[in-house]
Amino acid sequence: MTGLRTAIGLMSGTSMDGIDAALLTSDGRGVARQGAALAMPYDREMKAALRAVLGGRGEAATVANVAEALTRAHTDVINKLLIKNNVTNDKIDIIGFHGHTISHRPEQRQTCQIGDGALLAALTGIDVVDDFRTADVTAGGQGAPLAPLYHAALAAALPKPLAVLNIGGVANVTWMGRNDDMLAFDTGPGNALIDDWVRRCGKGEMDQGGRLAQAGQVDETALSLLLANSYFDQTPPKSLDRDDFTLPSAPDWSTEDGAATLTAFTAQAVARARAHLPEAPMQWLVCGGGRHNPALMAALAEILAVPVAPVETVGWRGDFLEAEAFAYLAIRHLDDLPLSLPGTTGVPEPLCGGRMNRAS
Repeated sequence: MTGLRTAIGLMSGTSMDGIDAALLTSDGRGVARQGAALAMPYDREMKAALRAVLGGRGEAATVANVAEALTRAHTDVINKLLIKNNVTNDKIDIIGFHGHTISHRPEQRQTCQIGDGALLAALTGIDVVDDFRTADVTAGGQGAPLAPLYHAALAAALPKPLAVLNIGGVANVTWMGRNDDMLAFDTGPGNALIDDWVRRCGKGEMDQGGRLAQAGQVDETALSLLLANSYFDQTPPKSLDRDDFTLPSAPDWSTEDGAATLTAFTAQAVARARAHLPEAPMQWLVCGGGRHNPALMAALAEILAVPVAPVETVGWRGDFLEAEAFAYLAIRHLDDLPLSLPGTTGVPEPLCGGRMNRAS
């Protein structure tokens, strides 16, 4: 493999749990080496600040302040990753900086990921590619998901058809066929509604270990109403904002029954996605925080009725897959290679997105 570059990829996902950073060496086509990685949880103040500007809420000055704080937090993660692994910044060719999505409305040709790529480049002394989604949305694509090309690179030698399911705040699937054909789209809610429900009930930030859902009963009537959403019948590619699905206003649920119902909703939404796939997957590989929820994984295994396993079973790093993906996309940007395809975002033709921010 020639033309190798080393990148740091950064991800702040819709679950708002923190920042993931990962080193990756690649030629923008294959994957030569997955390097060191580091996760930094957000503190309570940063989570609250992000939550306050979701959906485009907040004055421009407030959003700018949150964006700066977010960028500086990413800088801290990069510095810790490099210092911990005795890597100097001159060994890094590029940073892929996703930022944090606060609004995603592709039907209005609008998407917004806050984070200042120019500031990050200045603070780290490393060139930065950011603003990965805007070009795709402007061209008529969904701007999401963007990890499928990286999934395909990792899965090159795996049996097909194969589905990779990422369960973050929103869940998305990458389907890969026998002839290198691909389809990707958001399936529906991932962890977001479960997390919001647990938070509303004062039981923490998430259903740790799926224990609440395992102790509850599914409200089948409420589940049917949730599944009646027209999104599930829309033809992909398609994508969601974190808050496109919201909690019922005043459900008559115990904490446990609510967690069980919303966990079933996420699993059933994935099952609904099967109708849009060109061929049934032989296996579903799961990444993202949702794979740590035994109740959700059990629900998926039961309803999909084929092997469902965390991506670690094939040697991938499920906690850092998205961060690695943005390192990979940043390297592809350097060679003007496509970051999205008609089958992954609905963009009219393969498109190289992202914006370069030079360190000097």
